[in-house]
Amino acid sequence: MNTTLQFKDFGFKLAVINELMYNQDILQPKIDAYTFIEKQRNLTASDAYDVIEEEGYDIIPEIKEYFENLEITESMVHEITELSSDGGDDIYLQIIPFWDGEDNVYDVTSAEDVKLLPNLKRATLLFEYPGEQLVKEFKELGVELESI
Repeated sequence: MNTTLQFKDFGFKLAVINELMYNQDILQPKIDAYTFIEKQRNLTASDAYDVIEEEGYDIIPEIKEYFENLEITESMVHEITELSSDGGDDIYLQIIPFWDGEDNVYDVTSAEDVKLLPNLKRATLLFEYPGEQLVKEFKELGVELESI
């Protein structure tokens, strides 16, 4: 049985999706904000471009919802041994296309989801200040944690 994983921390789930969709090409299709909005809102390419230009400084709700509801299974994450996030990763710029990285909207705040990735050994994730407790929780779960 290939169980769908239930993530509690959206920032952690996004790091996993970025790895699976944009780095390993396991999750398809790769989401592109312009094409996604064009199809979701039944717009021309030009109109979708205008929408992104206007709304792209904030979270685009349809894209965030898509990633929140995207199913990830145990078999997809089995080979992940390392997660590495950067503010310029593709996934973050789909949800907020013109994100400047100056806030903590994508910060990982919990180590609980580490349990969903049985082979994860190292993670470089988005945090402003992860805090000693969070670093300790990752370490207790066998994962070396770094922040950027």
